[in-house]
Amino acid sequence: MTSIEERFSTALHGSARVWRLAIDRRLKHLNLSQASWMAIALTAKEAEPPSQTRLAARAGVEDPTMVATVDRLVKAGYMVRTPSATDRRVKLLSLTPAGQEIYESVRAEAEALRRELLGTVDPDMLRTVTAFLEAIQANIESLP
Repeated sequence: MTSIEERFSTALHGSARVWRLAIDRRLKHLNLSQASWMAIALTAKEAEPPSQTRLAARAGVEDPTMVATVDRLVKAGYMVRTPSATDRRVKLLSLTPAGQEIYESVRAEAEALRRELLGTVDPDMLRTVTAFLEAIQANIESLP
């Protein structure tokens, strides 16, 4: 018999995976990998241009993986690297106008998918589950 904790873990991982796959299907027409559209979206949501290291941490990938993704996005004309004013070793990332246009498409498709998937969910349940997931994330991030 499976414990509720194991069922929860399986449901959490499975839901996150199929959610990303559903967005991927919606974004197929943009010809971007999941890593690319996620890097674009995360960069767009930052208040200040992030470093490659910060973007890698936010995406949950290693620095070399993010460097390769950013290389592809720079080559495609969606992103630019600029040296940090305070540390020459650090490169800051920002979207080009073409990258911002792609982000708007990503954002619109993701928003439409969220409405479709969550539109019939009770708002109180959604608030409760969201607060619960945020608490779990905070617990995980506070682990040594």
